[in-house]
Amino acid sequence: MIPSLANGMASRRIAECIAVEQQLLQDSSFLELLEATALRVSAAVRAGRKVLFMGNGGSAADAQHLAAEFTGRYMMERRALPAIALNANASEITAIANDYSFDRIFARQIEALGQPGDVAIGLSTSGNSDNVVLAMQTARVRNLLTVALTGSSGGLLKNEVEVCLRVPSAVTPRIQECHILVGHILCEIVEHELCK
Repeated sequence: MIPSLANGMASRRIAECIAVEQQLLQDSSFLELLEATALRVSAAVRAGRKVLFMGNGGSAADAQHLAAEFTGRYMMERRALPAIALNANASEITAIANDYSFDRIFARQIEALGQPGDVAIGLSTSGNSDNVVLAMQTARVRNLLTVALTGSSGGLLKNEVEVCLRVPSAVTPRIQECHILVGHILCEIVEHELCK
């Protein structure tokens, strides 16, 4: 038998993921905050408002994934829900980055699209992504509900948003895995609330 070069890595990573998710499961304040936030997002969408997701790198992919769950569907057949991933339009991003700066790629779009009562959700594993921080500052001025999904420290974002959902890890892949879990829970609660 040829010895495995991975040497049990798969089981270790799965165990690490489960351990972080177990911490979330046992954190009643996190669960209450997540559910309360989902109800606020539901109320905003019911009132005709939209959700603006954003992130960089893997978090950009997660933002697009979650926006698609709103505009398509998550688990239930229902009307399309208004959501946009601000990182999805390459022409828009590169134009803003070129003419202004990369730090403004999301803030500029919030200036154009954000209306009072909308929801801005920024994903940043460190909580320190300058473009997400600036976007949340802009969103607050425009009276959007501001929500961040971060790692354990919350970074700079924790002081720039109304709601900071912090995953209890400093390891990027574990945080990203939990961001999708949290995002899916958010989608499911919103769907359930709007389809009652």
